[in-house]
Amino acid sequence: MITKDLSIIRNGLKLEVISSPDGYYFEKTPTLPALQYSFSEALALLTAVQSAQQMGSTSPDLSAAVARLEALFPEDFGPLLGQIKRPATVTAHGQHRQQMLALLNRALLSQHKVEIVYETASRGGDMTQRIVRPYAVMPYVRSWQLVAYCEMRQTVRMFKLDRIQHARILDECYAIPESFNLDSYMGNTWGLLRGDPQETEDVELCFDAEAGRWVAEEDWHPTQQVEHLDDGRMLFRVRIVVTSEFVKWVLRYGSQVRVEQPAHLRQTIHSEHIRAANLNR
Repeated sequence: MITKDLSIIRNGLKLEVISSPDGYYFEKTPTLPALQYSFSEALALLTAVQSAQQMGSTSPDLSAAVARLEALFPEDFGPLLGQIKRPATVTAHGQHRQQMLALLNRALLSQHKVEIVYETASRGGDMTQRIVRPYAVMPYVRSWQLVAYCEMRQTVRMFKLDRIQHARILDECYAIPESFNLDSYMGNTWGLLRGDPQETEDVELCFDAEAGRWVAEEDWHPTQQVEHLDDGRMLFRVRIVVTSEFVKWVLRYGSQVRVEQPAHLRQTIHSEHIRAANLNR
């Protein structure tokens, strides 16, 4: 049985959402008005496509959109446009990710709850069945994260899309609380792992000249401060909650970085390097 479930109006566009045994879909998607791009805007869009492809976001719709963009450029720009590479094949992993992205964005747009089967990162990869209320879908490094209210845990959680084994949009609607703000939810974190805001502390790292140049070129955190020393070294200061994700970032630089403060972070890094050295004898 197929029924018209509800109408959604977004920015003056009316979308009819249809409910069927196979899930929810839009009866008819609107045709957007024609857009004109400046040269720099079109190049910026193509650059964004490159980033999306590196995130594993590929689909026939994306390829079609890129082809239409490329048609706007003169033939002389062929070598430049050739740098926008489209994968010849889409892996099963990439296909699953695309399906999850499409489904969760539909649920977010219509504000319908979603039932998911999720593989936890802990407890040996146990499978749990949950009902979630999507609040945001966002990219991170080479993956995607769902920020959603989890009815099982009764709190807002983050779910890695690649660990969602199965998802189904439900009939029940929800509303995103007006008090929810994604930036406030993420807080003063380094990456995605969220710690207790009460545990925010000052961190100071001293990088050698080579690593310091690389680190100073990037915006890692809103609170970061960089000081270049006369001998070529670089002091990196940041105020964060020290999480395991940050510890792993520091460990990446090996002997090229020294933890000046806090002392407990220096001890953690020291102990991890000792364990790694013993393991690789």
